[in-house]
Amino acid sequence: MRHGKAIGWTVALGLIAWALAGRGLVNYDTLYALVWGRDLAHGTLPDYDISLAPTPHPLATLVGLILSPLGATGSINATIVLAFVWLGALAWITYRLGEAWINRAAGVLAAAIMLTRRPVLDFGSRAYVDLPYLCLVLGALLIETRRRRAGAPVLALLALAGLLRPEAWLFSAAYILWLRPRDWRLWALAAAAPVLWGLSDLIVTGNPLHSLTGTRDTAQELKRVTGLDEVPVTVPRRIGEILREPVLVGAAGGGLLALAFLRQRVALGAIAGVVAIAAFCVLAAAGLPILGRYLLGPSTILAVFCGAGAFGWAELPRDHPWRRRWAWFGVLTLVLLVVFIPPQVDRITSLRSALTIQDGIQDDLHALTPDFPCTPITVPNHRPVPLLALWLDTEPQRIAVAQERLPRTGTYVRPRTAKIARDYILDPRDLNQRIPPPLPGFRPVAANDSWRVFARCD
Repeated sequence: MRHGKAIGWTVALGLIAWALAGRGLVNYDTLYALVWGRDLAHGTLPDYDISLAPTPHPLATLVGLILSPLGATGSINATIVLAFVWLGALAWITYRLGEAWINRAAGVLAAAIMLTRRPVLDFGSRAYVDLPYLCLVLGALLIETRRRRAGAPVLALLALAGLLRPEAWLFSAAYILWLRPRDWRLWALAAAAPVLWGLSDLIVTGNPLHSLTGTRDTAQELKRVTGLDEVPVTVPRRIGEILREPVLVGAAGGGLLALAFLRQRVALGAIAGVVAIAAFCVLAAAGLPILGRYLLGPSTILAVFCGAGAFGWAELPRDHPWRRRWAWFGVLTLVLLVVFIPPQVDRITSLRSALTIQDGIQDDLHALTPDFPCTPITVPNHRPVPLLALWLDTEPQRIAVAQERLPRTGTYVRPRTAKIARDYILDPRDLNQRIPPPLPGFRPVAANDSWRVFARCD
């Protein structure tokens, strides 16, 4: 009965997330997971050494393998469906944590906060692996909240999470050191994710540390923000971008009040938040990029503490001297949240517009693939490479990138306008924003509202 209720609410909340976002897309990294899963289904090892390849996540590649029988379009659509299921799961687990630590009202508010933050909807609707990772980690936290020293179930979820993001390895290490069990199987479970990830890299590349070194090299090549010295400035700003000011106010006051008067109930959440920030610092010190989506875990815990700020007073006895003061702070928190609803609506509307535009541009690209007259296929930059590799059932390394080299023959697919390029293939952080023109001898062979196809098939 409990599992059925959880599934029902997850689906319902996922539908709400879909209604808010309007549609979904699959991001560059996850598209490569589908490509590599297809490669495994064909009996070949993935190629991780292509230019600007993303970090390979073993569990995401396994999902790509499972979805590969659906074909390119089917696997992409299934990934989008799963993305909104994970968004629904995030909202449901957040609610259950808020309910367990504070009360139902706090859980409802925390879930509503997470489901209406533009970055959360953005990362979720684009099928980043950070959302399933976050759900697995928070699910482990929920199990430990319900049954202290639960052991194997917690470590099992963290092991799965550790095949998506390496931060989970540190959670497992901290948890197993706290448990100090005599059962060697729990120690093996805690070590499973890093061992399996290293074995995966070793089998594919011959280097068990490929994911670490490759991600670090790519971060340096793209001039991403890295380093422990950047954490004090970057982390507060990124968390603020996710949650926004009213939630931060409510979380600051709610966290202090909850730790003062409901310490036993919220201590685990506070510890988890500290461990999450510590794990983030370790990865930053290792030279990995500092990205906002890596801070969704601490942001979720802060959303629960914002729920505590608004409704935690109800857990104090009626004659408690701080009950009324806390209630007034709760009123202030709710007023701030209500006042900031219009800007949040604008942000979600902007996200819906961006997804609609990008989905249309992507559909236009798909519509032209039958009109590609000859190979090699060349695209302006790396963004469309994994998508075309899936649609054309070819290897990514067979698709040329004009910013690196422009073959003298073949097919060149180019955005129709500079606006199309900005809306779809260019990232503001890209170092090279140039869209090379076709070489002499290439003639137009097809076009639509978003793309032009040039070819020279000598």
